[in-house]
Amino acid sequence: MRDQTLLEPRTLEGGLTLRPIRAGDDSAVGRIIRRVMTEFSAVGKGFSIEDAEVDRMSRAYSDDRSIYYVIEQGGAILGGSGIGGLPEADRDVCELKKMYILPGSRNRGLGRALMQRCLEAAQRMGYRKVYLETLETMGQAQALYSKHGFTPIEAPMGATGHFGCDRWFLKILEGPASPLGEGDRWIDL
Repeated sequence: MRDQTLLEPRTLEGGLTLRPIRAGDDSAVGRIIRRVMTEFSAVGKGFSIEDAEVDRMSRAYSDDRSIYYVIEQGGAILGGSGIGGLPEADRDVCELKKMYILPGSRNRGLGRALMQRCLEAAQRMGYRKVYLETLETMGQAQALYSKHGFTPIEAPMGATGHFGCDRWFLKILEGPASPLGEGDRWIDL
């Protein structure tokens, strides 16, 4: 059963809300993914833009070992990110998936808020390692990953099918794989 604290929306500064995705968000999230992937020329086979889940993100992240969050303002979705199991990897490894933010909403702390929420969710779900893959051209994203303790690795993990990605990162989660307490530094949004 999914930890109910992971489903609670959070209010952020500037009238922003960070919450789990809903079925009504699917088309907006799909548009964001397509727009950002196209911005970075990450189109075609080997990129997440081709994943079947892009058009049904709420269903794809509905099991107990995955979750996808969106940030909205005034009813408009500005970006999102999720975590879920990594195919053909150990059960204690999850993947940070589909973290995309609209160009006009960047540099406002949305990536940081999504990252912190996803890392909290990963730990609460019992994962011990968080993997992600990206592109060399996504320098701003790589800086965010490094700031949150991800380190580059030499080769991809698991079987995502994203052979177009050319940068891979891994983070080992600290502490026990159990709910975080109020004093934990990286969940403070």
